[in-house]
Amino acid sequence: MSRGIEYGILMHDAMRGLIRKVMEGVAQNGLPGEHHFFITIDTTHPDMQMADWLRARYPEEITLVVQHWFDNLVVEEDGFAITLNFGNSPEPLYIPFDSISTFVDPSVEFGLRFELQQDDLDDEDEDDDEAPMLEDAKSEEKSGEVVSLDRFRK
Repeated sequence: MSRGIEYGILMHDAMRGLIRKVMEGVAQNGLPGEHHFFITIDTTHPDMQMADWLRARYPEEITLVVQHWFDNLVVEEDGFAITLNFGNSPEPLYIPFDSISTFVDPSVEFGLRFELQQDDLDDEDEDDDEAPMLEDAKSEEKSGEVVSLDRFRK
């Protein structure tokens, strides 16, 4: 029996769908104009694929920059493959969409932050049945800015 509408989970799915569509566009047409991305990844995610030396250097999370040089971008339903340059060493990565904790395009002041994964919620409080939530826009300890989408409508 359903407990109700899981808005938090639905919102996360929608936001990850937005990231998927953005990355599909970049795979087909490249990065337009000054667009570039800072993507923070949970490197402990079981489906995350990266070189052993990178995982040893970034055992919990890594922030990737997709800007001037990237190669082999292939977007799938659940994630994307990309080759990025780390100290003049091209490294292939596979990034599941649900391993992404932040996605920022500073060229247009756009950003998404995913507070907790469902597994994190289960570990922290098994009695708490709330769905994961996006960052609270009123939080004073956050350094980013939450931007209304109305600002970008023409």
